[in-house]
Amino acid sequence: MENIIAEQRGERSWSQAHLAKLLGVSRQTVISIERGRFDPSLPLAFRIAEVFECRIEDLFTPDPRSEQS
Repeated sequence: MENIIAEQRGERSWSQAHLAKLLGVSRQTVISIERGRFDPSLPLAFRIAEVFECRIEDLFTPDPRSEQS
């Protein structure tokens, strides 16, 4: 999945540590999600959307390279 978490976080001038605290996860988890190395669980994705006051679909999109035909 691709995401715009880093952009959304930057627009709010939040550090990765601040976002991690809001989400109840480690800073490393935030880094991994932002870099696309880790796809969050559905409950965590809902929490991220809640923190950014938007829908999950506004933050995450399927990676077209990994979609099956």
